[in-house]
Amino acid sequence: MRKEIPTPVIAVLSENMPAIETHASLDNLFSYAEAPGEPPDGSKPVKVQAWLRRVNKESKHPLVVLGRIIEGYMELPDLEDDTFSWLGAPAVDVKKEFKTKLEAILSRCNLTYLSGGIISDGSSAPSRSLAELIKGRDIPSIDAEFNRALSNVNSEPREAVSAACNILESIFKTYIADEKLEMPQKQDLQNVWKIVRSDLGFDPGALEDHDLKKILSGVLSVVDGIGAFRTHASSAHGQGRKIYNLKPRHARLAIHSAHTIALFVLETWDERKSQK
Repeated sequence: MRKEIPTPVIAVLSENMPAIETHASLDNLFSYAEAPGEPPDGSKPVKVQAWLRRVNKESKHPLVVLGRIIEGYMELPDLEDDTFSWLGAPAVDVKKEFKTKLEAILSRCNLTYLSGGIISDGSSAPSRSLAELIKGRDIPSIDAEFNRALSNVNSEPREAVSAACNILESIFKTYIADEKLEMPQKQDLQNVWKIVRSDLGFDPGALEDHDLKKILSGVLSVVDGIGAFRTHASSAHGQGRKIYNLKPRHARLAIHSAHTIALFVLETWDERKSQK
């Protein structure tokens, strides 16, 4: 369901962004976020407020635009020590203060910022199954699922690998069901992937471009590798005699790879449907 940027969030942004940004940097930031239309006339507070209201009226996914706008503020590193001015008194870190205000107002509006410029409305992914997200092509919420996997990278890398693999599996199974293909008898990642890649035409031999052949061959291998990685190193299966020394960087590699493949499959699927 389409969610608009809440009025209190617009108020906080229009009150605080002018103290940090110039007219030119505001124009660049909103353009990067794919806010619709030309920069509104007026002062910086008027410009921010008017542009965000236009986002609510004209953008297909206002919260996606919001996430891109505030990403730079929300991803500021936390500073442990206060910064002091030349007079010896603590100097106010404007951006840090703004980040605190953003976190508070998002929480009040039942919104959550996820790493990577994603805003979760608290009802999208938790209240709907992953299969429903995939059928509705709710890319921001699917991205959020991958971010939830990433949130466990440092504390539970095995859980994170398992989650990333499960998302891919769900996408492939939804594709097979929606396209009325025959589900394989063994429904693990490798087997459902074979059905999907065959139906979508992911055959390196069919490509003329040598460089694209290399990339697609690599993609095929990566999916098999992620499935094997879950089997041997994740929490999805019991450990045998060989214990994998799984590090967060290994889990992060698997999740980012799975995310890239998921988007490629969904975009190819949508392109094929539009051509029918």
